[in-house]
Amino acid sequence: MSKKKYVVLGGGGSFGLHTSQYLLDHADAEKVIAVGRNLPKLDCFTLGIGEKDPRYQYHAIHINYELDLLMELLDKEKPEIIINFAAQGEGAASWRKSWRFFETNCVALSKLTEELMSRDYLERFIHIGTSEMYGSVDHPTNEEEPIKPSSPYAASKVAFDMYLLSVSKFLKFPMNIIRPSNAYGPGQQLHRVVPKTILCGLLGEQLPLQGGGRAEKSYIHNRDLARAILMVAEKAPLGTVYNVGPKEPTSIRKVVELCAEALNLPFEKLCVMTEDRLGQDSRYWLDSTAIKKAIGWEPAISWQQGLQEMVEWANTHLEVLKALPREFSLRA
Repeated sequence: MSKKKYVVLGGGGSFGLHTSQYLLDHADAEKVIAVGRNLPKLDCFTLGIGEKDPRYQYHAIHINYELDLLMELLDKEKPEIIINFAAQGEGAASWRKSWRFFETNCVALSKLTEELMSRDYLERFIHIGTSEMYGSVDHPTNEEEPIKPSSPYAASKVAFDMYLLSVSKFLKFPMNIIRPSNAYGPGQQLHRVVPKTILCGLLGEQLPLQGGGRAEKSYIHNRDLARAILMVAEKAPLGTVYNVGPKEPTSIRKVVELCAEALNLPFEKLCVMTEDRLGQDSRYWLDSTAIKKAIGWEPAISWQQGLQEMVEWANTHLEVLKALPREFSLRA
């Protein structure tokens, strides 16, 4: 089997970086080309990924405003596999300036897809969706679950999923959709609950625990997500949609308790209770039976292993991390 070129859109973020590294380590790739909207970030976020590997490239191209430059790069490199993480994220922030979420998550990506339809080098486009599109549930949701987005962010992600399903069915666009649970890992932005909690613990600060941490979400490590992506790229039938998550959800309170254990701190010392946020869903819970049956994927990295990596990462970069903002900042 000939080696392939991979492009990772949204390749400057934590998920994209870990996926690029996983491809370099396990895909026998000819080249892995990451594309992000920013110039490379600080070392504490980029983790040195790809620095010593001649197969790796990073390009700063904004998918909203520089589609022409992106297509020039793609037409030059002719990647067989494109993996899309590019998105305007953070559901809690999407109640204001909601149009920015649709601008990226729907309009920019549909423009890109239309361009790609005429490129015969593309073998597979793997889009990373979201478990938030199912809304709050009381049972594990499979891929046929009715769609119930409960934020503008989730609605914007739903819209592109529906678009991809239609062009796959009627125009034979070669795509797959992965709907993952919340992923975490070293290098993640500090407004996310796991890195934020770890950093608070190392600095002797208290985490504001919204709603007492009652909300339940499903979590996987970044490398487990990356492994699912590569398995889909290599084995999955085109046109299929897969949930990717653990068997059981975990409450935010339990996540903080696990972080406290990893830090050897009392739970009560690590957090303080605050009011819940607007539009907080009570439970995200995925049924990932389909991907296990189809290609054999299931999560392999335990909370204990994953959180130990987070503590080591935060300790290594503590002097830099402690000076950085920990709140989400909305950008185009």
